[in-house]
Amino acid sequence: MHPYGVHDVERLLHLPRSTLRSLVRAGFVSPARGPRRSLLFSFQDLIVLRTAQALATAKVPPKRITRSLKELRRHLPDAMPLSGLAISAVGDHVVVREGGGRWQADSGQYLLAFEGDPADGALSVIERQESHSPEGAEDWFGRGLALEGADPAAAQRAYEQAIAADPVHLSAQLNFGRILHEGGRLEEAEAVYRKAIAACGSDSLLLFNLGVLLEDQGRKNEAFEAYERALHRDPQLADCHYNLALLCEEMDRPKQAIRHMAQYRKLRPAKSE
Repeated sequence: MHPYGVHDVERLLHLPRSTLRSLVRAGFVSPARGPRRSLLFSFQDLIVLRTAQALATAKVPPKRITRSLKELRRHLPDAMPLSGLAISAVGDHVVVREGGGRWQADSGQYLLAFEGDPADGALSVIERQESHSPEGAEDWFGRGLALEGADPAAAQRAYEQAIAADPVHLSAQLNFGRILHEGGRLEEAEAVYRKAIAACGSDSLLLFNLGVLLEDQGRKNEAFEAYERALHRDPQLADCHYNLALLCEEMDRPKQAIRHMAQYRKLRPAKSE
């Protein structure tokens, strides 16, 4: 069974480290321990973690979440099946479909789909409420995820369609801005991030990505402000502390640089995480 460190979970599920640790503390998963007591998660943990967050966001009572996840974990395979795995809501039941087989788990109203294999560095998580339109925001978002590796331009168009269908689709905004940034279209990427912040609020990852972009443009003061705002939203965003430490060194702010680097090392003490 392939173990996943904290950094892998952050990258695959787009979960802030603070949220991840709160879910662990709440007992939704019991990760193993690796070198220097780093947390190691199984494939089942990945599914349970993302499902727990979705149910909590939907304001499902904690006791019901715990009961649902206990049953969900009992039936989950040890690894992503070749036929894929889909978790969907039918009435008041959660139906898990693996290949041609289906089974139910006691849960709340939500819809999740998991595609790809984390062992290959890809796990696409698609959430939606009730949408029967084949061209809905989540369908476009899922298409964008599938196209990123082979056709970034087509993935970009898919994310644009997802945002057009749902202007507050945070994951589509993040991915769209990142693709533009990676393609050197910095002004367009900045416009996407700022429009997303106006629509979705001051999300920590949006602010962090904006900070990276501004820093690449040489706009150090604005990058500093964006990083600071990101940490105000999520003080445990380790990569933001790291970037801010290096930026403070460049801006001749040694005390702040030392403080942020110390915080980064505290949050990420072992490379295996």
